[in-house]
Amino acid sequence: MVRMRKEWPDEGDLVVGTVHKVLNYGAFGSLEEYDGKEVFIHISEVSSGWVKNIRDYVRENQKIVARVLRVNPKKGHVDVSLKRIREDQRTRKIQQWKIEQKAEKLLEFSAKILEKDLDAGYEEVGYGIMEEFGDLYGAFEIAAEEGAKTLIDRGMDEEWANAITEVAKKNISPPEVNITGYVDLKSYSPNGVDVIKKALGAINGEEISVQCVGAPRYRLMVKSSDYITAETLLKEAADKAIEVVLEEGGEGTFQRELE
Repeated sequence: MVRMRKEWPDEGDLVVGTVHKVLNYGAFGSLEEYDGKEVFIHISEVSSGWVKNIRDYVRENQKIVARVLRVNPKKGHVDVSLKRIREDQRTRKIQQWKIEQKAEKLLEFSAKILEKDLDAGYEEVGYGIMEEFGDLYGAFEIAAEEGAKTLIDRGMDEEWANAITEVAKKNISPPEVNITGYVDLKSYSPNGVDVIKKALGAINGEEISVQCVGAPRYRLMVKSSDYITAETLLKEAADKAIEVVLEEGGEGTFQRELE
């Protein structure tokens, strides 16, 4: 169960819950992110249309995303609505919740490296991570890409930073961006074939691959962790190839493939 630092959600929040009881007038469930707090969905908040049978819309053990209407700590429950939420909001919330479930498991792995449990993980760094990075997963993503130093620079205990980085690098694949462009290379020299080979040979780097589309056009494909780096690598590669043919009295142009 993913945990939030605050005990109760706020009105208007989107929450994830599991239905455990369905009655004629409404349904009861428990909140996944708030230590199993009780939620109630009145039949009037199940659907925007007329509801003849509530079981056509909710059932026991169903996972739901709902909007918080009222929070009543004294009575110990939260009133929520299923109808006051768009489908894209529901999808996004479920995806976010699943990512945070994964992040909680990674935090547990990190705690085990330090011979601690998940409760200690939350108390010592977990809640702090949520405040600093917005969610748990954000810290693991940064650790996987940039290493422990970034976490330490942002105030995290060194032992925890190293443990989180070790787990992150084993379990999180860096993001991958793929972009494509084309260079047209023309040489009027008697040894034109050699000039073109030299131009294409000027393109180097593991992130870049070259394919012949059909002379004089060549496809350049770049793989990187972010768009800014990818665009820079693509433009630099094209410029190098074009520079070679221009020096030999040829022509060269670059065209970025539209996504």
